[in-house]
Amino acid sequence: MFKLFKNLEKKDYLIILFVSILVVFSVFLDLRIPEYMSEITKLVQTENSTMKEILTSGFYMLVCAISSLICTVVVGYLTSLLSARFSRSIRRKIFAKVEDFGIAEIKKFQTSSLITRTTNDVTQIEMLLAMGLQMLIKAPVMAIWALTKIIGKSGELSLITAVGVIIIVITNLIIISIVTPRFTRIQKLTDKVNGVTRENITGIQVIHAFNAEKFQEDRFDNVNDEITNIHLKVTRTFALMEPMMNFVMHFQHLAIYVVGAFLIINSSMTDKITMFSNMVVFSSYGIQVIISFLLLTFIFMVAPRAKVSANRINEVLDEDISIKNGTFNGKTKEKGTIEFKDVSFKYPDADEYILKDISFKVKKGETIAFIGSTGSGKSTLINLVPRLYDVSDGEVFVDGVNVKEYDIKALNNKIGYIPQTAVMFTGTVAENVSYGDKDGEKPTLEKVKKAIDIAQAKDFVLKMDNKYDAHVARGGTNISGGQKQRLSIARAIARDPEIYIFDDSFSALDYQTDLTLRQELKKYTKNATSMIVAQRIGTIMNADKIVVLDKGECVGIGTHKELLKKCEIYKEIALSQLSEEELENA
Repeated sequence: MFKLFKNLEKKDYLIILFVSILVVFSVFLDLRIPEYMSEITKLVQTENSTMKEILTSGFYMLVCAISSLICTVVVGYLTSLLSARFSRSIRRKIFAKVEDFGIAEIKKFQTSSLITRTTNDVTQIEMLLAMGLQMLIKAPVMAIWALTKIIGKSGELSLITAVGVIIIVITNLIIISIVTPRFTRIQKLTDKVNGVTRENITGIQVIHAFNAEKFQEDRFDNVNDEITNIHLKVTRTFALMEPMMNFVMHFQHLAIYVVGAFLIINSSMTDKITMFSNMVVFSSYGIQVIISFLLLTFIFMVAPRAKVSANRINEVLDEDISIKNGTFNGKTKEKGTIEFKDVSFKYPDADEYILKDISFKVKKGETIAFIGSTGSGKSTLINLVPRLYDVSDGEVFVDGVNVKEYDIKALNNKIGYIPQTAVMFTGTVAENVSYGDKDGEKPTLEKVKKAIDIAQAKDFVLKMDNKYDAHVARGGTNISGGQKQRLSIARAIARDPEIYIFDDSFSALDYQTDLTLRQELKKYTKNATSMIVAQRIGTIMNADKIVVLDKGECVGIGTHKELLKKCEIYKEIALSQLSEEELENA
């Protein structure tokens, strides 16, 4: 937990110092009140004392109470400010760290867990800072200071206070040892609840279509009931703490008066007033000691869960990024060339290779396509170029430079990436197409309009309300799959990259739109290199090179006509989609 607090800024430490001073001053004022009570008690019992002396002590007592109140308000404001700023800073750091994550790190933590760590876990730390900082300083200072006030005044009354403190400490230690392991389980189950809820919302259409509402409800109930039961166990355990504190406090109060009464009865007349005054002081300071431990009890309730949350946050912040950023600025003599040299790849912690000994080279302006059965490694292969993954063996070169040497931003500036699943962000059509930047510049509106036209999206965009400023819902839920794919392609076109990567990006388009789009794209991107993953033979048959993959191995490479003659797997795929006559005339 303390490792996380190293993220505090210098001005935050100044606030903590000022808060500490105010808290100590507040404790001093609180502990002065019993002393004035003792003085008033003595004045009332002493002959010849005047009302003015009693009122003066009472006035000082009132000033202490009001001053303590003011200090407490200021401390509350400052700790709230500090905790809010700190949580904002931590959320920003987590978000920035996750942005640097590769797919491997995302899969390791899971999306639902990262959301929990950015929200719920940070909230636990914020609560500890906002409410715990004041108590963490005030409780031990008050307890120790109060004990120094009463130690030595009366052995019997001191013993009563000591017994009360020992009982409270033992109770707290037992309860904390029981609940701490359960807090770890609670946070993991919170991840699970988020995961099931997110999956349910994302797949709501499929759930409705298959009448699977009851199945999903049962899944959610299982996780929800489990986290509820653990919460109840923790709450019931903590429920023992407050009654025990109250019992000790009231028993100590009673014991002090009972024992004090016997001591007064058995003392001489001259010592009775002193003994009575000591009893009042012990009663007041004894309560202060118990209150101190009551404050610590709250820390004991919040701190274990905050510690678990801090560890989970540190796991994200300390995660080693698998995709190391290079330093090369991307300025090369070659343009648009891609080369794979003996490339093999397997996922982290996997035993088998997904890709094995893949080698090919693409020149500027050429189009290379990849085809094969499901799971043959097509998407994985092209994802090695923008470094969504890094190769396990071999090398990938872009413009003659190993992709591992590139600064990630410089590499991305060379690439226009269209993923398998079209991703739309909340905003307008124009904002989605001009998304991101290249060399610090965003595409102009004219370039956006041209990209939309080339991507065959102009017709439906102009029919939308507000046209290019039409609203796009989160995930593009208010447009069709084909429309999302065309806007996703337009986004890549608007960047004017050297290399286009199409990861099965034409699958949702009808044949006519597919053909027209590729024809227009070919004209516009004649000086750019294109990598296309597709299932349709018609989409790739005009490519300069076609790579046929089977179980991660390259079983054929060449043009459409060459592969029909020498690659049996390609021929089987082609004949499953087109007749021999169509293939011959292609």
